[in-house]
Amino acid sequence: MDLFPIVLLVVFAVVLFVLPARQRKRMQAQAQALQESLNIGTPVTTTSGLHGTVAGLAERTVDLEIAPGVVVTFARPAIMEVRSPAVAPEGGTPGIDGTTGIDGTGFDGPSNGTTGGRPADGPL
Repeated sequence: MDLFPIVLLVVFAVVLFVLPARQRKRMQAQAQALQESLNIGTPVTTTSGLHGTVAGLAERTVDLEIAPGVVVTFARPAIMEVRSPAVAPEGGTPGIDGTTGIDGTGFDGPSNGTTGGRPADGPL
């Protein structure tokens, strides 16, 4: 019974220090893997929610094309996730360019029920 408080302190130390450190290390490894997976043309989302395509890579920065001809520069840690390329739905309604969306991905255009494909665009 004399060892119970010591055992309890050791258990608390493990819970408060060791487990969070392991999770932090795992998250850092995931972030490193994400940074290494970036290639030109990869669709990504930034921590601020901006969606774009990687247009250029440097050691500490990444250039994102957020619209045709519009390129912005972000710090590499600002890239939150790599988005998977959209796949056009089979049998979708043709869009402006004859595909299922303006860019052929199914995201933009009349096929998804909104003007321009984005809720913020609203009706004309």
